[in-house]
Amino acid sequence: MGDRKRVFLIVLDSVGIGEMSDSADYGDAGSNTLAACAATGKLSVPNLEKLGLFNIEGVGCGAPAERPQGAVARLAEASKGKDTTIGHWEIAGVISQKPLPTYPNGFPKEVLEEFSRRTGRGVLCNQPYSGTQVLLDYGREHEKTGALIVYTSADSVFQVAAHEEVVPVPELYRYCEIAREILTGEHGVGRVIARPFVGAWPDYTRTANRHDFSLEPPAPTLLDHIKAAGLSSIGVGKINDIFAGRGITEFVRTKSNDDGMDRTLEYAGKDFAGLCFVNLVDFDMVYGHRNNVPGYTEALNQFDRRLGELMPLLGEGDLLIITADHGCDPSTPSTDHSREHVPMVAWGPGVKPGVNLGTRDTYAHIAATVADYLGVEPPAAGKTFLAEILK
Repeated sequence: MGDRKRVFLIVLDSVGIGEMSDSADYGDAGSNTLAACAATGKLSVPNLEKLGLFNIEGVGCGAPAERPQGAVARLAEASKGKDTTIGHWEIAGVISQKPLPTYPNGFPKEVLEEFSRRTGRGVLCNQPYSGTQVLLDYGREHEKTGALIVYTSADSVFQVAAHEEVVPVPELYRYCEIAREILTGEHGVGRVIARPFVGAWPDYTRTANRHDFSLEPPAPTLLDHIKAAGLSSIGVGKINDIFAGRGITEFVRTKSNDDGMDRTLEYAGKDFAGLCFVNLVDFDMVYGHRNNVPGYTEALNQFDRRLGELMPLLGEGDLLIITADHGCDPSTPSTDHSREHVPMVAWGPGVKPGVNLGTRDTYAHIAATVADYLGVEPPAAGKTFLAEILK
């Protein structure tokens, strides 16, 4: 192995650990995603526990380990917002001074008129909607007229749904690329999402041909610096989409958290130098947004089991960092993300056990630390804590 250095950076999508000082401004006072799962009495995460997850300042649940094996911190979000895109950008060293735009009343007329003109198709819906309900309510009219179903959510997204027999998938992707060109600047939404579906009303089903067209990060990220240094910058799960492919040397998409961990275990068995950046989205997409507390809890338990498979594969020169990008407390009435602190748990043969960094003011410290570890140029935001956590 020589002096090859590898970092495995795993984002547990939406696993927040309690409110920030400004959470009330976002309607999220009192939110604590991890504590909501712990309150079920069914949370069992022995590996995270012994690494020090419950030793983190203000975590508000679980039993702290007597002799934690990892180094931990509680990180606040410096960016304005609580979505996946800016959360990941901040983890990678770019702080967003203003939130990505959302459209609780639908998109402005000038945006839709331009979209219609360039696609040659009408538009249906144009409001926040459940992705399955929107097909029930607009699918028949779409099939009859060929007009595109455009809708949004609490997130910064412009979603375009179309039946695969009415609009072939490559054509739908082309329309989404047109939308992506239109939606910049003031209307620069985080993601334009193609949502193809099949079947006959009322039994439509969305297909696996969903595709995200992301906004590019506004400044160079940790990934750009790693790639520029000639190291591997590997994306697992949604990472390639979130960074619009920028700074990525190879990537795999995943179908589930388990699939994401399978791919991560495969990379742990490979010889590379650089970063393996993993997003596990089920916590957020399957459980958080659906307020499914028991499901969320079991997903954490299952991740912990898989973590137990990953740890023995990591050796000299390897650094594991586990964090999150925002919260999505499944026990609150809201089905939206919640603005919360996130955990930072670091472990590896070189990590000093029992280090507790308290609370730090941005997720970007992770980017600075990874850059320091790999010996690449750090992004503009964040300060390295590497010297504090290494033996």
